[in-house]
Amino acid sequence: MKKPTARKASGKKTQKPRATKSSSAKQARPRRNKVSAPTDTEGKLTFNHAMIYVKDVDRGLRFYRDLLGFNLIEDFRYEGTQVYARLRAPGGDATIALHQAGPAVSVSSEGVRLYFEVRDLDNFCRKLQKRGFYITQLPRMMPWGWRHAYLNDPDGHEISLYWAGENRMKKTVMEAARKAART
Repeated sequence: MKKPTARKASGKKTQKPRATKSSSAKQARPRRNKVSAPTDTEGKLTFNHAMIYVKDVDRGLRFYRDLLGFNLIEDFRYEGTQVYARLRAPGGDATIALHQAGPAVSVSSEGVRLYFEVRDLDNFCRKLQKRGFYITQLPRMMPWGWRHAYLNDPDGHEISLYWAGENRMKKTVMEAARKAART
């Protein structure tokens, strides 16, 4: 059986340096790009990343990296098959991880939706469409003041691409939604 190998984002193997000529088999380690140090949260909970279970990590990479623009931080292969990849959002420090699901494991994510914010939402969606990607709901203004588009990744995970702008953290957004629901 082959040993697990880790690969750099560039595709080259990362290996532990040899101690001597007679050292035993080399062990590969995942590549870790320089990531900003965690901020001091004074013991408060922080969000690290979202793990997305997928049937095919390579296919997930083509979607999240090649279509949405995420940057590969590290990946891991087992017996030549990609089984894990960690990616950083193109704007900011938020990360996601793609993890190979077992053959009989469902990757259904009922009740969970990923939200990615992009200022030029309409143009971003047009670029996805030009590359042949289907958007289930084209961008439109929602009652709560955010502009949304909806789509699914290759494994059916729901994704919302949106732009909230200055309304992102305002209480008035929910008040507007309640008002719209009454009319």
